[in-house]
Amino acid sequence: MKRRMTRVAVGMLTAALLLTGCAQPSTEKQDAAVIKNTYDTNLAELSAYQLGHYGLRMYRQTQDDKYKAAVWTDMARVADRLNEYAATIHNKEDVVKLGKVRLKVYDSGDSERDALRHAAAQGREEYLVLGAGLISSMARANEYGLEHIDDERLHEILSWYDFSEYATNPQMIRAWAAQLANQVYWLKQLGEQDHTAAFDKAFRDTYPDSQDVNLTTQQFNNKLYGMTHIILAASEYYRKPVNEADFQWIYDYFRDNFDEIAARSKEDVIAEIGITFLLAGLDDDPIVARSQDIIQEAINRDEGMVPSVTGSTDLAKGEHRNVLAIMLLDWQGANAVPMAGQDSRVVSNAPWGLEAKE
Repeated sequence: MKRRMTRVAVGMLTAALLLTGCAQPSTEKQDAAVIKNTYDTNLAELSAYQLGHYGLRMYRQTQDDKYKAAVWTDMARVADRLNEYAATIHNKEDVVKLGKVRLKVYDSGDSERDALRHAAAQGREEYLVLGAGLISSMARANEYGLEHIDDERLHEILSWYDFSEYATNPQMIRAWAAQLANQVYWLKQLGEQDHTAAFDKAFRDTYPDSQDVNLTTQQFNNKLYGMTHIILAASEYYRKPVNEADFQWIYDYFRDNFDEIAARSKEDVIAEIGITFLLAGLDDDPIVARSQDIIQEAINRDEGMVPSVTGSTDLAKGEHRNVLAIMLLDWQGANAVPMAGQDSRVVSNAPWGLEAKE
């Protein structure tokens, strides 16, 4: 009941602001503040992963110490996962065994996405451990300026596999475009082999622009997610700006096809597209304003958040969508924080298993 009253109060406050402002529409910053307040006052509803996802992004944008606990929660989650891998993975058979357990998540095939992922992972069960597990956790630790105490052992596990076999496979790309985009950039950032160019080529071969009309809504959004995540991952997730020219084919596509994107895509995708332009310093590009307009129009002002495409205002399920909305509407630039050794000391007293990189 307390949470519900808080979110109703947010809606009433928004309405009051509109009335006292002679019915003038809210600014982007005002709408971002409304969504941010909704989440800041209900952090207990988020899982450890969601709390870390939200808190880390908000810290990178604001450097507000109130997100320190969320950042530490994220570090603890990463440490736990890497500790588990270091202790339990001794050979390829261990990786496959763990991957088969994770494959069960997709067994039902209740959605087009799950069916594609279940089929793609058959015979590649190790990917379910490498991609969303080991690589992502090592990369997150690296972003904090940390590494696992058994880092050499974890890199050895990565060396058992040629990741290009996953990153250039059309079936895998149709199932995990965004995730593979992340992973090839994370591997590069970790000092492993650079598969980014090979992934770009395989991605464009898998999703030629001329075939967009034949893509299902799910596959069209999978394509867009893959494109946005190439840029987001290259920025090390809002830690550093990017150069438009390095990703010209993506920016050109977004500009040339934004009408179709707006008609066929979720708010998550549209917000990510707007942020990719902000990361490149293209604040005045019309795509930014159009993206912001779409997100502002989508806000449920009674609940103080952007609902799902079905109208759901579940806070936890909407965390990804809404943290993107906050960043798009009130962008504060790319910031390489927090990291070990910085004066803020947000990354201090690292959870057991993690230590500062030399």
